[in-house]
Amino acid sequence: MNFPCCLVWLPVNFVACQLFALFAAFWFRIYLSPGKTSPDVRHAFATIFGIYFVIFCFGWYSVHLFVLVLMCYGIMVTASVSSIHRYSFFVAMGYLTICHISRIYIFHYGILTTDFSGPLMIVTQKITTLAFQVHDGLGRRAEDLSAEQHRLAVKVKPSFLQYLSYLLNFMSVIAGPCNNFKDYIAFIEGRHTHMKLLEVNWKQRGFQSLPEPSPTGAVIRKLYMTLVSLLLFLTLTKTFPVTCLVDDWFVHKANFLTRLCYLYIVMQASKPKYYFAWTLADAVNNAAGFGFSGVDKNGNFCWDLLSNLNIWKIETATSFKMYLENWNIQTATWLKRVCYERVPWYPTVLTFVLSALWHGVYPGYYFTFLTGTLVTVAARTMRSNYRHYFLSSKALKVAYDVVTWAVTQLAVSYTVAPFVMLAVEPTISLYKSMYFYLHIISLLIILFLPVKPHAHIQRQPQTLNSINKKKKD
Repeated sequence: MNFPCCLVWLPVNFVACQLFALFAAFWFRIYLSPGKTSPDVRHAFATIFGIYFVIFCFGWYSVHLFVLVLMCYGIMVTASVSSIHRYSFFVAMGYLTICHISRIYIFHYGILTTDFSGPLMIVTQKITTLAFQVHDGLGRRAEDLSAEQHRLAVKVKPSFLQYLSYLLNFMSVIAGPCNNFKDYIAFIEGRHTHMKLLEVNWKQRGFQSLPEPSPTGAVIRKLYMTLVSLLLFLTLTKTFPVTCLVDDWFVHKANFLTRLCYLYIVMQASKPKYYFAWTLADAVNNAAGFGFSGVDKNGNFCWDLLSNLNIWKIETATSFKMYLENWNIQTATWLKRVCYERVPWYPTVLTFVLSALWHGVYPGYYFTFLTGTLVTVAARTMRSNYRHYFLSSKALKVAYDVVTWAVTQLAVSYTVAPFVMLAVEPTISLYKSMYFYLHIISLLIILFLPVKPHAHIQRQPQTLNSINKKKKD
């Protein structure tokens, strides 16, 4: 059976670069702090380190990254503010898709050891994020923006150095995450932590002066989590590889309940590599002093502005929505800001399609995201029809949470299996052995259960105009 290799290894170059980036981040925060050096120097060093890391990891393949960045800066400079977001989006996504196709179908149907698509995907997110924020700041009226769009809108086009630094800085060029341009500039200029403290009314809470929160504790906790994830990767992932799902024993001999449980175990075993990569990337940014998000309800400083996942909420999720909201958080935020809140038709479907296209052109991605669309709609319908019956007592609510946790975890395992299997043949083989049970159940729910009005979550963000109109009404 033709089964393409999946990412069950951690490239040595990637790990080496991220560990070096971690030490560089501490050095950057201590010796190139905003109080000691100018923003231009910080921009320059962050960019030079980032370019070096990309070349070290991917060799001549890194040219693709630089070509895309230069093309989109040309659009940033020359395009009108009314169209800058469209041109940037189509050029960035188009170039990324061409690279996905050439990398997979021309060179190798599987994951290349020289996989330059990861940084290209992150840069694509940043290019489109910045283009939309420039469009909001210069091409739209302030009263037509939502509160978040107004807060993130960029009023002045970035300089070439700022553009390069935002897209290619060493903290996020290899593994992300995507972040907002205004947050990054505030970090470089030394306004990042104070800006977040003022957002939570620090002085109104009884404090007279703004402190300087240290990221050291957050970095240590995240490095501990990366170590645990690495150990799990070296044990669980190799013990339960995804190739087990196409073994003759699984497909033809195991009963349905065994297949259900084994699929869950295999999918759990595939997570540690993502936990490792994303948590380490988060730690690198924090070590440089970037990622401060404010103060929690207990008065503790939080460093999760750039966090890509919440492991506890993922593993205890009681709904498909809750799971997705805590997995690859920054990508979900990007999809929401550039697609879900802006497209006029079929936002859920188009957002899943964009997500699949951004990830690549493996058929397995499209199986996952189209199945995910179906399951999301079915889960929303079930929740709106039955959840209120279980809120009358604590015992019923606990029972509801236990059942929905189990259903969510099994549903996610079923939905994401093609994502790690990649190809059509093993995906169809797996779904046949599972009798396409989740597809059938989801379709029956959508067809036969009523869609309650309160099941729809408000998609379009409220603008100043819409708020004022409601007040007048």
